[in-house]
Amino acid sequence: MEEKIAQLQAEKLELENKFLDPDFLKSKDYLEIQKRYNKISEIIETYQKLKELQKQIKENKELIDKNEDAELVNLAISDNFQRELKEKKITSKLSTLLDDLFGIKKEEINRVFLEIRAGTGGDEAALFASDLFEMYQKFLSRKKFDFKIISESKNELGGYKEIILEVNGRDIFELLKYESGVHRVQRIPITEKSGRVHTSTATVAIIPVYNDVELKIDDKDLETTFLRSSGPGGQNVNKLETAVRIKHLPTGITVTCQSERYQHQNREKALEILKTKLYQLELEKQAKDISSNRKQQIGTGERAEKIRTYNFPQDRITDHRLNKSFSNISRILNGELEIILQEFEKQENLTQKYD
Repeated sequence: MEEKIAQLQAEKLELENKFLDPDFLKSKDYLEIQKRYNKISEIIETYQKLKELQKQIKENKELIDKNEDAELVNLAISDNFQRELKEKKITSKLSTLLDDLFGIKKEEINRVFLEIRAGTGGDEAALFASDLFEMYQKFLSRKKFDFKIISESKNELGGYKEIILEVNGRDIFELLKYESGVHRVQRIPITEKSGRVHTSTATVAIIPVYNDVELKIDDKDLETTFLRSSGPGGQNVNKLETAVRIKHLPTGITVTCQSERYQHQNREKALEILKTKLYQLELEKQAKDISSNRKQQIGTGERAEKIRTYNFPQDRITDHRLNKSFSNISRILNGELEIILQEFEKQENLTQKYD
């Protein structure tokens, strides 16, 4: 993008020099070139606005890192969340303007992989991951989105150590993008005999699937293992080694698929997930300011990185980015997630209004 902007700034200067020529103003190309000049000017102005906003966000982050005043830090975090919402809007607008200028059609992302993993907290974290899975499953069913389990790994209590869903639906990434991050739960675990409240976490990653992505993977970089399925897959589950696990040796990324009936189908699906994750890493290299890969989305799973807290004793869910709490946990866990998602939409609309 930096190179494109530099080229457009140079072109803008050339066009401004042309406009100084009276004969050019009479040429048949004048109106078309004037339109292009206006588009380039808007792109450069939007880019400058984005850079200034990113500078402010960086200054806020430095203040957060260096300051010990809790109230001031919380204000800076809240302010940065608003600025980051605005940053995403301006980045999207800039991308749209560039695509329009260069004749590139914007892609709507209608397919994602939804990945839930148990974080800190042992068995309780796995049980919480299972609760999150149930919440998303009910929400997606109510919204009529198609989804299926790609892979799952349970503990002895039936909680999920990891579960990955494939979700299809119009603009699904736009709907779920704010779910990525560390979700924290505070409650009395079923395994706790003394009745003490414990804090555990689970991580969620919403991984967009882009169309027509060409990414070559060398076979020598792959370690493939075949194993028996432990979930969906038909009558051959637990009888034949139809499930496939693929590890990408250079990055250490490992994916498992057991959703299909036949081994070659699971291998094909696992490779698709792997390519999606590798493409996310490539996007992250090209645009460091945009959170693209799974690690940036969910952090390390530590409690301090929470984006949302589910507090059962007080029957409330707090989204720390919105700085807002919602009562009636059971209602939201029962699939009425739009109660929270609509607040993000309001924030985005408000940011756009004052853009």
